[in-house]
Amino acid sequence: MKSQQQSLQTLILATALSVILLLGFNSFVIINPGQAGVLSILGKARDGALIEGIHFKPPLISEVDIYDVTVQKFEVPGQSSTKDLQQLSASFAINFRLDPLQVVKIRREQGTLQNLVAKVIAPQTQESFKIAAARRTVEEAITKRVELKSDFDNALGSRLDKYGIIVLDTSVIDLTFSPEFARAVEDKQIAEQRAQRAVYIAEEAEQEAEAEINRAKGKAEAQKLLAETLKAQGGQLVLQKEAIEAWKKGGSQMPKVLILGSEKSQNVPFIFNLSDIDENE
Repeated sequence: MKSQQQSLQTLILATALSVILLLGFNSFVIINPGQAGVLSILGKARDGALIEGIHFKPPLISEVDIYDVTVQKFEVPGQSSTKDLQQLSASFAINFRLDPLQVVKIRREQGTLQNLVAKVIAPQTQESFKIAAARRTVEEAITKRVELKSDFDNALGSRLDKYGIIVLDTSVIDLTFSPEFARAVEDKQIAEQRAQRAVYIAEEAEQEAEAEINRAKGKAEAQKLLAETLKAQGGQLVLQKEAIEAWKKGGSQMPKVLILGSEKSQNVPFIFNLSDIDENE
């Protein structure tokens, strides 16, 4: 009888110790670095986030939801119309983290991180991209890509901040345009190349015309100088010299007869070979 009582007492004691240990282990929660917790008692979230360390929680009637507050990456596509009504598509990589002090609000309003991404980050990214793209034409979106990203960052940061999401950085992974715009860009490049070619041809023709004018002016000046030289004293000697040089360049032999004009006429000398006369006879 005593042995049975002792066994029952031992069982009761062991059970009590087990319950105490179980309650003890369930009365504390450890939050690791890079995490934040939300304590809910009887299904109601308590104010004040649990940061890294050990925290007490009522056993059996409470639970703790753990949120990752380290930097996370999410890729989301975006599509919008530009200022000139062209379709512009992009893909963004967003680096963000949750504000540890606002995880209670996130738990109450959004629930899980998956819901936060699907219901908040993705649609707000779309809206922010529409705001940034609508401020410029599709051509400006290409040439001023840094400004496009800056407008997008500002719009997205202000929109996500009120949800307890801190945007650290964004990257434009891809930026694509409609096929119509791509053809328009190609046609514009071809037209610009043709225009540049036409300008080059016009400039070349203008330069050639100027060269012809300069050559004509030079020839006229040379003729004028020659005429003035002939009018001056000794001009006939110049003509005689040129006649002799022209005759030499023709490959003829030294003439046997050289007829000079009179002193009054001062004509250019007439030169010929007697052998030519004999042959003609």
